[in-house]
Amino acid sequence: MVNLIKSFLNFIYPPSCSICGELVESHGNICSKCWMKFNWISNPKCYKCGYPFPADLDLGPKPMCPHCASGECGLDFIRSSCVYDDFSKNIMLPFKHANQLKYQTLMSRSMINCLRDLNLDVDVVIPVPLAYRRLFKRGYNQATLLARPIAKHFNAVLDVDSITRKYKSDMGHKTSKQRQENVRGVFKIKNIDNLRGKKILLVDDVMTSGATFYELNRVLRRAKVSAVYAVSFCRVVHAI
Repeated sequence: MVNLIKSFLNFIYPPSCSICGELVESHGNICSKCWMKFNWISNPKCYKCGYPFPADLDLGPKPMCPHCASGECGLDFIRSSCVYDDFSKNIMLPFKHANQLKYQTLMSRSMINCLRDLNLDVDVVIPVPLAYRRLFKRGYNQATLLARPIAKHFNAVLDVDSITRKYKSDMGHKTSKQRQENVRGVFKIKNIDNLRGKKILLVDDVMTSGATFYELNRVLRRAKVSAVYAVSFCRVVHAI
């Protein structure tokens, strides 16, 4: 009966690529042409933070970028699906600011896929919080929409209440150091008992400098969590 209903709905509403509208096999998929336009992050990449290396480098099974090799990344692992570029930003920005929620399935599925090589054991999934002022203005937290199917995949608790965020001005066009200063002290844990001893996966749409993830990691470590992972749909990449 379920398959019959599904077939009927597919007949009435044929599944199409959420980017270009081309017909695809099932809802939530994108066509091969659009898939090829993404700069997906694959090996070789930093084993710890997932930063992509030039494709022609052979750095061994667990290479590290200079940032992680120096111990500056306090998270256990970070992964991102793709590089932030002209194509991916035209998916991420409308999803984030213009209520283009049709991209949610594509983004969350790709984020789940980029975590597969880690075989993570996750207890709690936490979308990066928005300040109440920004949440009221936007009407939704895009990170929560991405986190929901990810939590379901890991059979983990989706926690949107344990951490609050103080409002600060937008971090766009700031340097890495300015971003670190801007986000310092903005997060507060309300329910420490919900997190103590747990393995936490942080979820966000884009990773620019990593300042948000690093600050959340600092706060979570004080709450005595056992591990902190992070995943984003895309990330800004500069030459190392």
